Amino acid sequence: MDFVKKVFTDKKTEIVLFSSTAIALYGYDQGMMSLINTNYDYLDTMGIPEADPLVGVIVSVYYLGCAVGSIFASLLADKGGRKPSIFACLAVTALGNLLMFISGLGFSKGAMTVMFLGRIIMGLGVGGIDAVIPVYSSELNSDGGRGEALAKEFQSNIFGLNMAFAINLLVTHVLGKDNQWAWRIPIIAMQVYPVLLLSFIYRLPETPRWLMFNERKDDAKEALTDIYGEKDMEGKYDELAKAQEEESSQSVGYNDMIWPSSKQFHPTMVTVMGQVNQALTGYGAVSVYGPQIFELLGLGVAESEYLTQANYVSYFFLMTFAWLLIDRVGRRILMVGGAFGIAGCFLLLTLLGGLAQNSEKLGIPVKPVAIVGGIALFVATGTFGIGWLSEVWLIPTEIFPSTSRAQGSAISVVIWGLANFAVTLLTPILFNNLSYWLFLVFFLTNMFAAWWTWLYSPETGGRIFEENQSFFDDAKDHNTWSVLKINNGEFRHMPKGEKKKGGDDDDDQEDGESQPLLGGSS
Repeated sequence: MDFVKKVFTDKKTEIVLFSSTAIALYGYDQGMMSLINTNYDYLDTMGIPEADPLVGVIVSVYYLGCAVGSIFASLLADKGGRKPSIFACLAVTALGNLLMFISGLGFSKGAMTVMFLGRIIMGLGVGGIDAVIPVYSSELNSDGGRGEALAKEFQSNIFGLNMAFAINLLVTHVLGKDNQWAWRIPIIAMQVYPVLLLSFIYRLPETPRWLMFNERKDDAKEALTDIYGEKDMEGKYDELAKAQEEESSQSVGYNDMIWPSSKQFHPTMVTVMGQVNQALTGYGAVSVYGPQIFELLGLGVAESEYLTQANYVSYFFLMTFAWLLIDRVGRRILMVGGAFGIAGCFLLLTLLGGLAQNSEKLGIPVKPVAIVGGIALFVATGTFGIGWLSEVWLIPTEIFPSTSRAQGSAISVVIWGLANFAVTLLTPILFNNLSYWLFLVFFLTNMFAAWWTWLYSPETGGRIFEENQSFFDDAKDHNTWSVLKINNGEFRHMPKGEKKKGGDDDDDQEDGESQPLLGGSS
């Protein structure tokens, strides 16, 4: 009862709930397409067989939409405000989802065209949400460690994934794979997210930071009062006024980030490679094509679908370790250890996949092989959640100055979209041509991700933002990007003797950039 009361009376709770629900929207799509791809009526309506590469193309064009949408949404967020940008993205998402739902409904000619259009438009909206929500949330939320807060929000992403697959699984087994409503219902059920968020967004404030930087000082005071109350408003306002004075002349555009000679090129490449390496872990393939992987291990269709759901549930609970560890052991250790762990699982899956596919020839029972393979897939999925799900979204918010943080977030979404476009496009093709040898490919890509991260990705946890930014200045002085060679490798790990949360000297030692963008508040 107290929580329900807080939802309607405490703005900070409303903001966290809104942001988490928005991130769950992006997770829903990943789980939504898993069983739709194997629905016979869906394939017949689109006019394609299950093994056709177009199955993967329909899934993957969504990510191209995400890449484009993130750029437009970040521009709108800077020019018109965070709330209008989020509102527009939610409306576009709802439109794209509706087009997907009606594709081939009462007509057959042009069904695939409408589906393609719906996927792209929905991607535009979701990509924009992924770019703007982290900025909006960070400018309003002041609770917890940076990593823990974001990891908790991304746990809601897995909730969306679970919800989508559960709805898929239920309607598929009740209605059957030949029924069109077994694939249309999971699509239209997604509307609950944008509709709920659109109906709720009017209760939330625009970020005071954006209002201050656009000379709307009275509106900024009103928003601060709404969030913190009359008592703390003046202090928060003075903080923002000081930040505006210091940063107003430090404009940073995309041209200052994407060219090798620009100052922000190095942190941009850390952001880019973080998203590329996340895609190379292979989890995008597991999330979209989970049932097919279990079938490849020798399990039946129904068993594979139930185990995929169980894998997602396990994934959700194991994600708890991410927000428990990320601010304690650091981002870098989790990412490198995670890549090695996933690589080991995929190496084992290569062996087990080979045994399963050749079980009759070898004269061995397939069930024990499938059980061990299933456990390996569960471990790989959980390891990804702990080591790679939130870290690559967190690091860009810690290495860019505030004047380029929104652009860094947008670039992160662009690369995420392009990388996942490639993975989801190629995965069904590789499945059909490589079979279980695809697992060996993912073993190699994970080893690459571990190698690159160990050499070039600095540890950003436990440091104020300026310290993280100084790493890139020092890298230029040392004429190297290797974490091992810059400042005697001090960015290989979290700083020794880091300040504990809640320490007596926190307020004295940390300035505006070390804290959430609006500072702490009880």
